[in-house]
Amino acid sequence: MHPFRAAIETGDLDALPDLLAEDVRFLSPVAFAPYDGRPVVSAILRAVTRVFTDFRYVREISDGRDHALVFKARVGDREVHGCDFLHHDDSGLIDEFCVMVRPLSGAKALSEAMAVQFEAAKREMGLT
Repeated sequence: MHPFRAAIETGDLDALPDLLAEDVRFLSPVAFAPYDGRPVVSAILRAVTRVFTDFRYVREISDGRDHALVFKARVGDREVHGCDFLHHDDSGLIDEFCVMVRPLSGAKALSEAMAVQFEAAKREMGLT
């Protein structure tokens, strides 16, 4: 099991920053511009754990430094299917994190809910 998956499934959010490269890039399913850096990506991950309910990984695919973690979850009354695409640098830390979700109605619900929770997570982490 991938260490990121293990941390998410056990609710160990404090372990997540140590899995990320300092210059990690997060590619959001609902925002055009990427988010760069361990602090902001950690805030995103903390926020999304508040948005998704009934979250579960259903498949893990690995090929060298690339990993795909397929998941299902709910955002409000919408079921979403998605995938976390992780790439690791030479030291084994996640240096790129790309998320895809479907359907569009679920992505819209995710976008709206994340707008609130991301700001709250940034405040809690002292990023604003």
